[in-house]
Amino acid sequence: MSDSAISHISVGTNDYDRSKAFYDQILPTLGMQIIVEHPGAVAYGRKYPEFWLQVPINGEPAAVGNGFHVGLIADSPEQVQTFYAAALAAGATDEGAPGPRPHYGEAYYGCFVRDPEGYKIEATYWDMALIQRLYFSEGQ
Repeated sequence: MSDSAISHISVGTNDYDRSKAFYDQILPTLGMQIIVEHPGAVAYGRKYPEFWLQVPINGEPAAVGNGFHVGLIADSPEQVQTFYAAALAAGATDEGAPGPRPHYGEAYYGCFVRDPEGYKIEATYWDMALIQRLYFSEGQ
């Protein structure tokens, strides 16, 4: 069984080459690589095709949904920072610099950027040792 409950996320693009160049630069900072590529579609992941970028199959323009965002797992706060710097260098806009956000929980550290299409992309590190101490310690 997989560690993740989600098979994959797919985001649409109106400029495949520009968006692919963007994700080719930033996703390796989180240990992701191209797993499979078809005309107008590419899937990135660590082991499986988890994050798809594609031209919409129905031929309609891609559109960003309000409230929608993709959260990608980082292995450390430093990896979040590397992702953020790479994203800005690749043309992302800032939606929240790396750092803790106590309102998400003490164990959270992350950042938010918008890709060239306007999708909100988050890199998140969860301190699992802290989560274990806070929520799963003996006697609770």
